[in-house]
Amino acid sequence: MPVALKRVYESVSRSDGARVLVDRLWPRGLRKTESVVNVWLRDLAPSNTLRKWFHARPELWPVFRKRYLKELGCPEAEEDLRKLYSLARRRKRVTLLFASKNKERNNAVVLKELLDGMRKPPTGTGPARLRSTRMRDAAVRRR
Repeated sequence: MPVALKRVYESVSRSDGARVLVDRLWPRGLRKTESVVNVWLRDLAPSNTLRKWFHARPELWPVFRKRYLKELGCPEAEEDLRKLYSLARRRKRVTLLFASKNKERNNAVVLKELLDGMRKPPTGTGPARLRSTRMRDAAVRRR
């Protein structure tokens, strides 16, 4: 499953597949009625505190990634992370949309690494968690 990254302000392409916005705030100057966003997973975005901290210290990218992955392990992000994994499994292509001007260092890059399997998912999430949850639910239904 190919995962692409794109600024939300860039033009829509037929090859985008499912377009998923992964920012907490709706992008400035973009009308919801005119945008092509299939899913908005705002709980996958870094907290406002972490976002502001990183904005003031972009040179601390490795620290940001570590803190952001820790936040993704929190219950608030769990449901949206599950939705993202599910969407990525069902679709041939997923494009993660972000508003940041920095294309190489933003939260969408970390999420892409998770989906590509380059980074370990936060504890209790990820494809293995989805399988075990489905198996448990099936066992409960059989009882």
